[in-house]
Amino acid sequence: MEATAKVTYVRIAPRKVQIVLDLIRNKPCNEAMAILKHTPKAACEPLAKLLKSAMANAENKDMDVSRLYVAACNVGPGPILKRIRPRAQGRAFRINKRTSHITIVLKEAE
Repeated sequence: MEATAKVTYVRIAPRKVQIVLDLIRNKPCNEAMAILKHTPKAACEPLAKLLKSAMANAENKDMDVSRLYVAACNVGPGPILKRIRPRAQGRAFRINKRTSHITIVLKEAE
């Protein structure tokens, strides 16, 4: 049995989120939450909220919260907000403000 949680349109680049997801993959939930709490990355705040949500979803499915672990977690690109930056001699450089769609899947340990 598994519980999932998904967050979409998070205003942080997927490659920055992927670094933190690699830290918590296949870890028990309480250990993953401690890692997110003590890692100084911007992606940790939305990931901690997402992990709490997935744990609450598991609790509603009558799963044992103490035996949960992060079975799968992935991030995909969302839509890109395109902005321009004025440069010298009338030119314009593009700035891509990337967004992410993040999914976490929790399972019970055997």
